[in-house]
This record gives sequence, C-alpha cells and structure tokens, in this order.
Amino acid sequence: MQSSLFVRATVLAALGTLSACGGDKGGAAAHGPATKISIQATSDAGADAATYLKQLCPKPLGGELNFMVWEGYTDTLFTKPFEQACGVKVNATYMGSSDDLVAKLRAGGAETIDLVSPSSDAITQIIDAGLAQALDLARIPSYGDLMASFRDLSMARREGSVYGLPWAFGPNPLIYDTTKVKPAPTRWADLWDPKYRGKLSMQDDIATLWMAAQTLGFDQAADRAHLYNLSDEELGAVKTKALALKPNIRKYWATAGDMTQLFQSGEIVAGEGWPLMTAQLRAAGFPAGEIIPEEGTTAWADHWVLTKGARNLDAAYAWLEYAAQPFTQKLMADVTNYIVANPTAKRYMSPDQVATQRDIADYGTKVNFWQWSPRRERYTEIWNEVKAAK
Repeated sequence: MQSSLFVRATVLAALGTLSACGGDKGGAAAHGPATKISIQATSDAGADAATYLKQLCPKPLGGELNFMVWEGYTDTLFTKPFEQACGVKVNATYMGSSDDLVAKLRAGGAETIDLVSPSSDAITQIIDAGLAQALDLARIPSYGDLMASFRDLSMARREGSVYGLPWAFGPNPLIYDTTKVKPAPTRWADLWDPKYRGKLSMQDDIATLWMAAQTLGFDQAADRAHLYNLSDEELGAVKTKALALKPNIRKYWATAGDMTQLFQSGEIVAGEGWPLMTAQLRAAGFPAGEIIPEEGTTAWADHWVLTKGARNLDAAYAWLEYAAQPFTQKLMADVTNYIVANPTAKRYMSPDQVATQRDIADYGTKVNFWQWSPRRERYTEIWNEVKAAK
C-alpha cells in the first residue's frame, strides 16, 4: 500500500468540548454535522486504528456502553483500543438467536442496552416495534463509504430514515472436516446419509428448518419471502424432513464455541454454521472445509442499531463511526472471517483474505437473507416439536 493512501475518518464536531466524564447521557443535546478528518494510512490496521482513535477521542468521553451482540462483534482486538482511547467501558452480552435479542428488547432491554447488532430478520421487528431510534447520519459521515448494495437493503430503512449501520454479512455454509468427509459434500441433502449417524451438528434455531425447506425445494428465487411464510402443508413436510435428520444429529449448537468444540473433540464431522466457526477452526489448525450447497443457503446482514433508550449518545456515535472504518472492519474480519461492509478494508487484507470478500450482489439467488415472518411463532412451535421428539 502506498504511504500516500488516505483513510477517510471522522471526529465529532463537539468532541473537543466534552468533559472527561462527558457523553450525551440525556440523548437530547443538539449536534452539528461531524467533521471529516484524514489520517495517513499504513498497511497496519491496528496501528491506523490507534492513530484514528487519538483524533476521534482527543478527550475521554467517559461512561459506559451496553451492547447485545453476536459473538465476535466486540472482540478485544478492536474493542479494547476504543475503550482505552475514548475512556468508555464496553459491556457486551452475546445473543444466541434473533429471537433472544427481540425478546430481550421487548422485555425492557431497549431502555438499558445502547447498541445491538441484529441480523436481517430481527432488525425489521425491532424497528417496527419502536425499539430503535433513527440514526443521525450527520454524525456518521463515513456511512457513505460503506458498500452501496448493503446500504440499499430496505430492511434498515423506514419512511426515509436509516436505522442501521451496515457491519457484516455472510451465508450460512455447510462446514465439514476435510480429513473425514470424502468426497466433499455438495448438497444439504448429503447430510441425511446414514453414514453421518450421530456425527452432525445444526443450529438450535428455526434456521435449521429453513435449511430443510431449501433441501425440499421450497425456496423460490422469484419470491424470497416464501421460505419464511411456508404453508401448513409445506411446514408439515419440513418437520418430517427435520425429524428424519435427527438420528444424524450429535447436538444442536447455540454458540460458535459449541460447534467448534464439537469438531475439535471429534464428536462431529459436519454441520451448518457460520464463517466465524470456519475461521476459528482454521486458526486452531483444524482441517475445516466450507461450501455453499447446491440448494443454496440462507444468509444474514448485520447492522449496528441504536436502541430507543440509548443514553450515552456521544460514545455511541463515536463507536458507530469507528465501526464504519476500514481498519476496524478488517480487524473484525480477522476474528470472524465475515464479509465486511467497507470495501476499503480490503486494502489491509492479504490476497487470501481479499478472496473471501464479496459484494452482496455477487451472490444472486444462491443466498436468501433472513426475514422476520408473521408465521414465526408457528415455525418456532415446529422447531420445538422437532427438538423434543425422541
């Protein structure tokens, strides 16, 4: 990378006047547009993050930020430098599913949690339920640097307002042990083979029903919502298909750690997961393979969302602007192996890592982004019946 490369970054215009215990804790103070600044980039994402943070937070902001996020989204690799530079303590709680997040916010969490990282199904429910507040894009000038196709997704918009800062997206691939699964699988349907008895793991979530529905051919390219609004007859067939897979299931996983431990202990040889699991396994030297099956797969697009009760808004907007930076997103990709929202992050990546990055539009009909269905309760009922079946 040429030393003349400049990374566009921002600093809040009012930042210099904040006290060491500052922060806009009332959430009502007026702010002008943030001012763009630039740093001279190196090829070191961590170093550039540190340089940037000195300008983003010339004085400590103080206070705390409470997050409810997917695993990996507050890793110390990029969260700790923010905490140290901005004087903000980040308290993170992991969620196991989109339903966990929505239930928590509905139960009062929207008044105690500041920032969440919902996927493409939960974000629509959170916005429609009045649990989020629209973003003041004047305080996030780097928003425009993010992937246009990601920003154009309708799920984070309502009546001209934007509620989500694009962060990461990815498919739900089939992950397998390359030393034990030969030949390599090509379809979800392969997992029903009796040779996998007791050797698979699937997510403890209705996402497993979506996978079974795709195996049955119920995912319609002309109507992506159909997968999430199946008829009773179709859901009956999905339930039967999911039950037929149970003999092959060693355990349903709830977190990335669950699945990686099952692989490393030799208890499983394949299953549906996230790119995060593949990254963690490979980092540990495990021979993990990953494919998007012929039937296609579901996918998620994660955003940062401010809850309606967020109080420390100066710290929250500082985090959002920091999260939009290419070096921050590169560090996040190091942890998760996800596809990031800022294309400029590729300037910090190795050729192998760059090869993992795509534009949302590149996937075409191969992935179907999660949606929140009006029939979600029925899907959940069926999923609970599948799990309880002997």
